Amino acid sequence: MRKSEHTSPHNLLADSSRVIAVALLCLISCSAVAAPVDPVLRERLREAIEDTVSFDDKFTATVWLTDMALRLEQRVPDSDERLRILRHVHEEAQRANLHPELVLAVIDIESAFDRFAISVAGARGLMQVMPFWLNELNQPDANLFDIQTNLRIGCTILRYYLDMENGELTPALARYNGSVGKTWYSEKVLGRLSSRWFKS
Repeated sequence: MRKSEHTSPHNLLADSSRVIAVALLCLISCSAVAAPVDPVLRERLREAIEDTVSFDDKFTATVWLTDMALRLEQRVPDSDERLRILRHVHEEAQRANLHPELVLAVIDIESAFDRFAISVAGARGLMQVMPFWLNELNQPDANLFDIQTNLRIGCTILRYYLDMENGELTPALARYNGSVGKTWYSEKVLGRLSSRWFKS
């Protein structure tokens, strides 16, 4: 994904529960064949497994959660589920140094906020993470439909691609989707970002 020019809110009060992150988003979303393992990305995923973050600014958390919850209401009618998704999105985005609104835009395009979504290629959950890394990370029993697990891995991968592309969102998003050299997916995410998640 690419960086947003907008300033995102920080310091969301989030649960500090530990999660075991387990899977890698497929580089080629239209193919069920796993791409060769990237050792640098694998190491980042291992580091993410060990990382936990908590936030203590309740006011900022309340403002951001209230705003985003209203925008997400039609997609996720259940208020408890909606709040749980938003809290984890903000926590994992901040951990990976991403704008949480950008993560929301990716989820919007990838799964429409269906945490049980499964693609034709087998990608799972909110950020459509591929399960082929479960064995690679020695976590065969991990649950990719768990909100925090899925978001931790998806955000780690997104950050990795942004770093690879020197912060350029369009090529980074193309990598995330497996459409390197094309712009259609990036345009969809960025369009959703500006029309729904950064809309004033």
